[in-house]
Amino acid sequence: MTNSLRILLVEKDELYRLGLRIGLQIEGLAVVAEATDGEMAVRLAREMQPDVVILDLGLPGIGGIEACRQMKQQQSELPILVLTSRFQKSLIVRLIEVGVQGFCLKGVSAKVLVLALRSLAAGASWWDETGSAQIREFFLNYQSSSNSNATQVTLANPLTKREQEVLTLLAMGKTNQEIAQMLYITPGTVRLHVHSILQKLEVRDRTQAALVALQNNLVDVTLIREFKNE
Repeated sequence: MTNSLRILLVEKDELYRLGLRIGLQIEGLAVVAEATDGEMAVRLAREMQPDVVILDLGLPGIGGIEACRQMKQQQSELPILVLTSRFQKSLIVRLIEVGVQGFCLKGVSAKVLVLALRSLAAGASWWDETGSAQIREFFLNYQSSSNSNATQVTLANPLTKREQEVLTLLAMGKTNQEIAQMLYITPGTVRLHVHSILQKLEVRDRTQAALVALQNNLVDVTLIREFKNE
């Protein structure tokens, strides 16, 4: 991958935006446009066709989440990394629902931010420790409530046992290398399983695959606890 990622930077605070732009340029990334509100972000995403968007949520106008939704309507494959100081427990699920692939709280180091941007541009998702913890909590709470609901309608499980194991580890935020080591398979085999999972569940990325599977009882939540305790 080259160093020439084209970034749309959406941030209302001028000084913070300036600092981000300088930091990204030092790391060899190009900020091709900047927006200060939701409407401007949607317009520039359409006009500039960036490789990835960095988006604050606390924007004037239509706001960050609605801006995400509209950008995804225009370009469904556009990677969006939310970089914000705002955090609520319900926020992560809302972001997944509008198609966001990544989340970081402000204060993240430049090197981690660059890694997150490159991961999204390569088609992966990126959730920091806070985001990943809330995703796992949502999974566990959803599974617990759905198990007590006798009228819950579940999908037939299209995943093999190995795919369920891989998906469980994805839900825990494990990388392909970590999954390979834990399951005693090669990283290449993990990639094949991930590709198959995305195809079977008809989702765009790893996080959405985990969400869909656990919402529909396609992954045994006890596996998460077993892996967590290892």
